[in-house]
Amino acid sequence: MPRLHYPVARTGTDVDDFFGTRIADPYRWLEDADSPETRAWIDAENAVTFSRLGQIAERPAIERLLTRLWNYERYGVPSKEGPYYIYGRNNGLQNQAVIYRAASLEAAPDVLLDPNALSPDGTVALSATSFTDDGRFLAYGLSQSGSDWIEWHVRDVATLADLPDVVKWSKFSSAAWTKDARGFYYSRYAAPREGEAFQGLNKNQKLYFHALGTPQDADVLVYERPDQPDWSFSADVTDDGRFLLIYQFEGTEPRNRIFVMDLAEPAPAVTPFLDAFDAEYAIAGNDADRFYVRTDKDAPRGRLVAIEHHGPAPDRWQEIVAEGPDRDVLSSVTMVANRFAAIWQTHAHQRVTVYDLGGRLERDIHLPGIGSVPGLTGRREHTEAFYAFTSYTCPATIFRYDFATATSEVFKRPQVPFDQAGYDTRQVFYESKDGTRVSMFITCRKGLVLDGRNATYLYGYGGFNISLTPGFSPAVAAWLELGGIYAVANLRGGGEYGKPWHDAGRLKNKQNVFDDFIAAAEYLIRERYTSTPKLAIGGGSNGGLLVGTCITQRPDLFGAALAAVGVFDMLRFHKFTIGWAWTSDYGSADSQEDFDTLIRYSPLHNIRPGSCYPATLITTADHDDRVVPLHSFKFAAALQAAQGCDAPVLIRIETKAGHGAGKPTGKQIQEQADAWAFLVRTLDMVVGR
Repeated sequence: MPRLHYPVARTGTDVDDFFGTRIADPYRWLEDADSPETRAWIDAENAVTFSRLGQIAERPAIERLLTRLWNYERYGVPSKEGPYYIYGRNNGLQNQAVIYRAASLEAAPDVLLDPNALSPDGTVALSATSFTDDGRFLAYGLSQSGSDWIEWHVRDVATLADLPDVVKWSKFSSAAWTKDARGFYYSRYAAPREGEAFQGLNKNQKLYFHALGTPQDADVLVYERPDQPDWSFSADVTDDGRFLLIYQFEGTEPRNRIFVMDLAEPAPAVTPFLDAFDAEYAIAGNDADRFYVRTDKDAPRGRLVAIEHHGPAPDRWQEIVAEGPDRDVLSSVTMVANRFAAIWQTHAHQRVTVYDLGGRLERDIHLPGIGSVPGLTGRREHTEAFYAFTSYTCPATIFRYDFATATSEVFKRPQVPFDQAGYDTRQVFYESKDGTRVSMFITCRKGLVLDGRNATYLYGYGGFNISLTPGFSPAVAAWLELGGIYAVANLRGGGEYGKPWHDAGRLKNKQNVFDDFIAAAEYLIRERYTSTPKLAIGGGSNGGLLVGTCITQRPDLFGAALAAVGVFDMLRFHKFTIGWAWTSDYGSADSQEDFDTLIRYSPLHNIRPGSCYPATLITTADHDDRVVPLHSFKFAAALQAAQGCDAPVLIRIETKAGHGAGKPTGKQIQEQADAWAFLVRTLDMVVGR
């Protein structure tokens, strides 16, 4: 195709001084997403992008393939709420999953809540749910156009009628009901000033109690810390209804405090429980004053301990489940059937084990293969649990586990029009630049010839203690059917091997993440899975930062790049919405030590005019209030201006969408069709090979 002519983006004169180093910011005007000048630039960029993508002959066939593979019935993991079983179901191409209730597992379910009826284009999404202990009421949170803002409503589960209760300006919050269903605890921010809902800083979160049947302005402030504007709070109520648990976080720091309010007292007050801020703490349950806590305190890969409410000093803890060997991470613990069901992560895939209350191993729950358990539900008083299992080639299958017989049976197994048996996944290990051993999953068609000619999509994340474990995606299934290889690297900065793995990829160690990803690409080329002209890389959010950094550090290594909703301006990310919370992983340019690290890899500031960058498709959304779109706007404008060869640099700007959560199925298919079409053309793929 002919070389593109990009919209003109004027260069301003903004310059910042960082500890004596002057840094120009010529595209700062693009930070105002609603200005007429920015809107005109957005429209012009989208016109170029959609015109180019529309010229790709294979795109209609790719969209049909994606539609076919997306069109399968899929279920969420059920839970038992009072007299009902509750689960989500999407019939295939519905924009949003529908929530159903059923009197038994054999009974025909009926609709409890259908988010598709709330907007004609599916852009109103169900983002959170919480049931009362007796299953009578459902608090449900709605988000619009992909925003992180949640508006809470309450539904009577039996009558399906909504109560008049409406709670606004909640974000990053659950709804924790009292045992008697009198109301729920939730977290919120002050209502933003006009025009700042999608860019203004989110600080000074507060915890409130909403009494059922009252207006929001009557809600009771339960806890706040005006002296600590960076503190955020999440509430939970113990199963016995006695304690309100207040989890306190500072941004994305992988540590937290826990405060407790004894609701049985006549005048309950918030008191410290685990307040050293020295580790991660998650309460799985309690017996009166005895709490069962998963923590990485003195166990970087996690363990389960018992801690007394009035004696929480570490030397008084009782260990229930010890830390596992080097490869094992204790990911979660759920109390069900008066036992502990533990999900362990082993070399970035998962397994489930069951322990009695004393910590004695009773059994492993057999899984169908190497994969992930993306959900496990059950209550302490129940004798059953539900869990999902998925892998790169197996869509999420829902199982019911009976503790009385120690057996699993399939509750729902999706039928996907995809040749699962024709592909397999292998896990390989390679050495990074400093000799660190890193794992990678490679999924491809059986009998693949390693001749260096295979189109390959390498995906990564590497941050915030988040693990990339195997999981099915219709988008990936389509890539495989198009003849591609799908590779996922388990980079440092993630949580695949516990706290040390995370620490090795954050702050001053962040370069290790990029080195790991580059080494993964070099491995795939060296082992003749692919070659540079056939190799694409991709990632979203922090993974978008990964892609942006790698193409600026090694533009010669990759044939194409997909960078989604990425963090590209590492000097100003902390000035918008919740960006300040990421300083635990990135540091802040307000500190000279952190600035010296950030400026060395910040994608926006390491673009070199005249360099030949790989063909790049940047995707973002106008309502992304997590990673605000200014990152993508500025990076795209700078990369287009600097591009020294004919490889295209496109930016696709979605409307009425956000960071990704709750995106309607139709929008997902359209965006993915554009992405795969871009790679098919760029990597010179013969579709169907």
